[in-house]
Amino acid sequence: MTHIIHKDELPHSETAHRFEGHLNGGPDVSFFLIDSDRGGGPDLHTHPYAEVFVIEEGEVTFTAGDETIEAKAGQIVVVPAGVPHKYVNSGSGRAKHIDIHASGSMETEWLES
Repeated sequence: MTHIIHKDELPHSETAHRFEGHLNGGPDVSFFLIDSDRGGGPDLHTHPYAEVFVIEEGEVTFTAGDETIEAKAGQIVVVPAGVPHKYVNSGSGRAKHIDIHASGSMETEWLES
C-alpha cells in the first residue's frame, strides 16, 4: 500500500522532522528534514551505516573524521558508515537540508555531549 505522510505528522523538534522507514510503511531508509538557525547542529556522533546530506539552502560546516568540509546549497555530502561526524549551520541565515540514513531505523552513538 502506498503511504502519504505530511511532515507535520512526523515526530519533530523546532528544527527537525524525523522519518524512520520501519514506522512508515517499511522502506529501508530514514531521514531528517532540517531547518536550523545559524549555529545549530548536533554533537559528534556515528552510525553503523552511511549518511547522506542534501544541502538545499544555506551553508553547513561538517566535521567528518579528520576532515572539515564546507558545504552549501546544491551540494551533497556523503559520510561513510562508522565515521564520527557533526555539523553546524555556519551561514548567515537558515540552513535547510535532508539528512538521509541508509537504514529503516536510526541508530546513533553519541560521542560527546
